[in-house]
Amino acid sequence: MKFHSAAITDIGKLREENEDRFLCDERLGVFGVADGIGGMPGGAEAAECTVDTITRSLPELGDLPDLVALTQATSASVRELGMILNPPYGIGSTLTFGVFKQGQLRLVHVGDSRAYLFKHGRLLRLTLDHSMENEIHKLKARGEKIELTSGNRKALTRCMGQPGEPEVDYHQQTVEAGEVYLFATDGISNHLDEPELVAILASPASLPEQLKSMVELALQRGGHDNLTAVLVKIDAS
Repeated sequence: MKFHSAAITDIGKLREENEDRFLCDERLGVFGVADGIGGMPGGAEAAECTVDTITRSLPELGDLPDLVALTQATSASVRELGMILNPPYGIGSTLTFGVFKQGQLRLVHVGDSRAYLFKHGRLLRLTLDHSMENEIHKLKARGEKIELTSGNRKALTRCMGQPGEPEVDYHQQTVEAGEVYLFATDGISNHLDEPELVAILASPASLPEQLKSMVELALQRGGHDNLTAVLVKIDAS
């Protein structure tokens, strides 16, 4: 499988620290993003521990590693670090990453960062945010009466570093030449809507130029969060 990639991260306009990290390793075929949970100490350290553990562990696990088990082991590493850095509450991060090998994408997701597929001029979201809003929607669909407030709408229901093993979303699909995969933290997805992402990804610009356009647009709209994205384009064999 042949592909090329690009990544970008920006602190934004309001945050004092960039708590986002990304995975972009063409040798390993691994790409993704991690977003340290703000509002408590250790967000940057949580995201850093997450991506470092994934990158360090993958080469030791062979051609077809158990990515769910790897993700849960990584979460345990984040949890252990949290016991040192912030004993009362711990630390946390999102994680959305894919491994491209043998013509397949194997995708893992915990939290509210996102993965998208851009193909034939259309953008398909491959992940579902693990947010209180989506959880309540599922409960309401089962007939339960639960009210959603503005205060808990965006609260995460799963993260790396949480007590116990996180439930990990896993997806696998065949990739095709010409497809573009976007991994992005919520700093990107909260500032740009999907039609705007389509317009950027449909442009003839290079992958680094497309990423720069995403960040510049987010900054024009206030840059309220850290901004991180990774693009992977599948080339013809």
